[in-house]
This record gives sequence, structure tokens and C-alpha cells, in this order.
Amino acid sequence: MSTPNNELAELLSSLFGRHEDSAPNSAGIDLDLWATLRETGLDRLTGGPDRQGGEAGWAESAQLLRAVGMNAARVPVAENDVLAGWLLDTAGIAARDNDIRTVAVLDHEGRSGAVPWAGEADELVLLWRSGDDWQVVPLARSRARIEPGHNRAGESRDAVVVDTSELDGTPVPAAVVGELRLRGALTRSHLMVGAMSRIQQIVIEHAGARVQFGRPLAKFQAVQHMVADLAAETALADATTDAAADLAGTHGFGDPRTALAVAASRSVTGHAASVVVRNAHQVLGAIGFTREHDLHRYTNRLLSWRSEYGSVRSWDDELTRAASAAGSEGLWPLLVSGG
Repeated sequence: MSTPNNELAELLSSLFGRHEDSAPNSAGIDLDLWATLRETGLDRLTGGPDRQGGEAGWAESAQLLRAVGMNAARVPVAENDVLAGWLLDTAGIAARDNDIRTVAVLDHEGRSGAVPWAGEADELVLLWRSGDDWQVVPLARSRARIEPGHNRAGESRDAVVVDTSELDGTPVPAAVVGELRLRGALTRSHLMVGAMSRIQQIVIEHAGARVQFGRPLAKFQAVQHMVADLAAETALADATTDAAADLAGTHGFGDPRTALAVAASRSVTGHAASVVVRNAHQVLGAIGFTREHDLHRYTNRLLSWRSEYGSVRSWDDELTRAASAAGSEGLWPLLVSGG
């Protein structure tokens, strides 16, 4: 596991600790927080210095993404930096200063559904297939048709429709498509681990403070078991996601070991989300569903994020295929070393 950057950890703790979301249940981007992230260079943490980036790696990106998840922050860190920013860098396309970006992979009809923050981004970085090639182009939001939507947490997830015949794209290797999926999947794992960590805090605080039948909930064995299961699933999700980020940082996303680790991370976090959400709401009861309480802001995000960049079942299937292909002799090496 990579050693956390202590200076970055202190900065994130201070930044998110000072910020108060004035509209936590809004679907839109928290522009005040985004402005602060931009001032500190966290909006483009992993880009190269020639592209207004901070040259950080996956270890630092993971810290930021987890902080976003832990604070249910309404900011497009993953989309602007790790996905759209990386795609522009890969295509050799200069990014305009201070734009908010998101990425959309278009189908053969020029459509992409449930694109994060598309209705509020300044620029859409589009990826689509044209004949035998894949093309990338940055497009002003005003040039696309946006059909508003949202996920179950209320975050903006809009459909994008574009006439690709009018676009002049830059060709990129086909491998970019697979890497974009893995990158997106890993960002969701980190966001989910951050949210799970905050849910664990909420549940422990509630169980210790809430009194029923003359004693705190934390004294009841059934509650203890639910909290323990929740904590165990969170720790497992944390460990597998850390491992995937380490491999991505060391070997890149083109390495089969990284692809397998990302699949494991997404499978584990997806299944963990079910236990964490169920147990958290059982411990808190009806209060956790109220609009005024914070719990639903995290649990609804968990259930939404786990379906983005591949369903839990699709990642389970990838792991199953890898295990079957390894056979009896190769299964153990696959498990302990990723190949």
C-alpha cells in the first residue's frame, strides 16, 4: 500500500473541514468548493506541468477522491482530471484554462447516457468510433444537446447527443477505450471507500449516543454484529482498492495485473456497498432516511456509484473468466500476484 502524502492529507482535511455545502441535496456542482479546489491546484492534480497539472500520481489522486466521497462533495474531480483531462493529454490536445470538463463515450448514434455533470460542464470531451478508428474532441457544452437526468443521490447524470458527422476529431489508439473504463471504475472505487468510511463514523457515533431500553445501542449484541460486519466490509474494500491503485501507479492500466486488480476492487466494493448500506440503515432506523440526516447522502451515492463504469455483476464475471482461464495450476499465482 502506498504511503499517504501527509501534506496533502492535511490540506484536504483543512479544506473540506472549513467548507460547508450550502445546498447539500442539490444536483449541481458546488461551485464554491470547486473554486477552492482550483485555487489549490486540486482540480487538475495528475496532469503534466505543461498542461496546468500537478504531476501527481494515483496515490495522491486516491487521497483526493476518497476525501470527495467522505464529504459527499458535489465536485467533478474524477471527470475533470483523471478522465477528461487524461484523455485530452493522451490525444495531445491542449486544454483551455479553467474549464470544467467531463467525458462522454458516444454510441453509433452519437449518444451517451448518464454522463456526470454534463449539463454544467463547460466542455465535453467526446470519444467515439469512426470506422476503424477512435476519435477524441473537446466540445463546448452549447454545441451538444443535453437531456437532464440524475442518479438516486440527486447528482447530475445527463444524456448527451451530438452529430458526430460535424466533428473533427483526433485519432487515438483503441486501447484508450479500455483504459478509460478502468480509470473510471477505479475512481468510483475510491469514492465509494471514502463514503463507506464516513458511513462507518456516522453509525458508530449514533450507536454510542442513542439510548434504547435504558442503554446505548452499541451495547446490544445484534447492533455490535451489524457494526462489525460493516467495518469489515469497509476494510476489505479499502484494501483491494489500495492494491489496485498501487498497481495502476506502478505498472499502468495496460498491464493485465492492473486490470485484474481493478476488477477485484470493483467487485469487492460493489458487494460491500450492499452490506454497508443495509446495516447502516438498520442501526439508524427511520432517521437515516430523513432529508435532514446525512446518512442517505452517502448511502444513495454508494448505490449509484457502484453501477457506474460497469455493474457489480460485470466485474464479477471478469474475475470468474480470469480464474477459469488460469486453471487449477494458475489460480493461486493469479490470486497472490495478479498473474
